Amino acid sequence: MADEADSPESRTSVYTTPTTGPGFRSEIEVKRSRFITVLARTPDEEAARTVLAGLRKEFHDARHHCSAFILGPDRDVQRSNDDGEPSGTAGIPMLEALLKRETAPGVADLSDVTAVVVRYFGGILLGAGGLVRAYSESVSTALELAPLVRRSRFRICAVPVQHAAAGRLENDLRAAGYVMAETRYEAQTTVLRLALPDNPAELARAVDRVAALSAGSASLLREETAWIDVPIS
Repeated sequence: MADEADSPESRTSVYTTPTTGPGFRSEIEVKRSRFITVLARTPDEEAARTVLAGLRKEFHDARHHCSAFILGPDRDVQRSNDDGEPSGTAGIPMLEALLKRETAPGVADLSDVTAVVVRYFGGILLGAGGLVRAYSESVSTALELAPLVRRSRFRICAVPVQHAAAGRLENDLRAAGYVMAETRYEAQTTVLRLALPDNPAELARAVDRVAALSAGSASLLREETAWIDVPIS
């Protein structure tokens, strides 16, 4: 899937995020207390708070609804809340679990994610250390199982060509492995559109490839950027 999100200020062109959907759930039990973790993809703070509000309503009889979220390609929005647990024993460990989660060896880039841990008290006090471990483990366990995708920033580029030449050039571009965006039809030309990784080296290679495939008759014009989900292989 793709949506337009032209963000030239973003330093990052790829990060990892949960798949879209209602949210992934898992549960652990620690000394009879139930810890239900929900991980949801959230593009902004409003979405994160909507997820939390929905879970407060669904699990209205639970004692705690602790939360943490990271937002933005650069992970510059980070929040956590203990929701009545002793200060620093729930929200911060949850946030740390999100921040330190490696999505590839040596790579911790998870973002646009909200974690909510619903706790049903089991009657046995866990102590500060026990709470930290339980909330951290609850989120880490969910992250081990939750489906994730790479969120990559692509540069949409236009290639205007004569109508008669468009079909062949499009086939050649696809055969060369390029991802095609929606074609635009204008009065004098067909505008083929490519989704290219948004970095100078890839764009330079594409310029040369388009020129070669079209015998110099077509050029590459930069347009907007779009964030596209790419499955993790």
